Amino acid sequence: MPAMNFWTQRSIDFANQSNYLDELFRVYPMNPEISRELDENIWKNIEANFVAKKNKELIEALLRLELFPIKDSYVAYLRRDHSAIERNPKTINRLCGRLYELGLAEVRKRCETPKETNRQIGPMFRHWVQSGACGLPLVSAEKFSSASEDAILDAGDGEMKEWCRATLGYNREKGLDFVARVKGVYVIGEAKFLTDFGGHQNAQLNDAFSTLNTKIRGNVRKIVIADGVCYIPGKNKMYSQIIDAEADVMSALCLRDFLYSL
Repeated sequence: MPAMNFWTQRSIDFANQSNYLDELFRVYPMNPEISRELDENIWKNIEANFVAKKNKELIEALLRLELFPIKDSYVAYLRRDHSAIERNPKTINRLCGRLYELGLAEVRKRCETPKETNRQIGPMFRHWVQSGACGLPLVSAEKFSSASEDAILDAGDGEMKEWCRATLGYNREKGLDFVARVKGVYVIGEAKFLTDFGGHQNAQLNDAFSTLNTKIRGNVRKIVIADGVCYIPGKNKMYSQIIDAEADVMSALCLRDFLYSL
């Protein structure tokens, strides 16, 4: 059996022998639960329609908010096709019946529910990179293309994907979280914070690994930047996947050292 990848081993050691979670908070700072801010003009409209029992108008107003106050499989359809409100009175009456049972105060409380933590995670890695944590300058796509100095591409995941498609022949539809150039070597990868074991989180790790199998041209190092429970030793699928991989799978906390080792 081949030796484990150096950066994977280093990440496992750090996660199990040091203050891993304390340090990881710099990359993924879990914000306190801040209530969603409602547009008060929309809310006044909701309140008036609620009191007057104007069902269609109430649903139309609630759909203007970011979060609908009740979970129901039909709400997404109504969001995408507002004309369905007029055509489906029984569905609208059923939804409104549930809303009236809750009462106006509870409806507002639910509309203000903070975003789930996993929905806050996405931009955190990029913010951390933009803070200068990796030790390389961040430059725009134009400057990244026109120069050869060591740098990190400062762009959104879609722009990174398009730059890699045009320059390196990257052919996945999935965006990227990290693109850098060090001594003429391009480093591309996705970042994942895996908060628990299970189907969806396993799929997230598989998604990152798919980048490793992407055909690409040029002097490119493809990496997976993974953090979280994947470094807890055991018979779980995540741990087996990372220790069996010969590729560079590493914690974000090892990324700076990895780049400087190239």
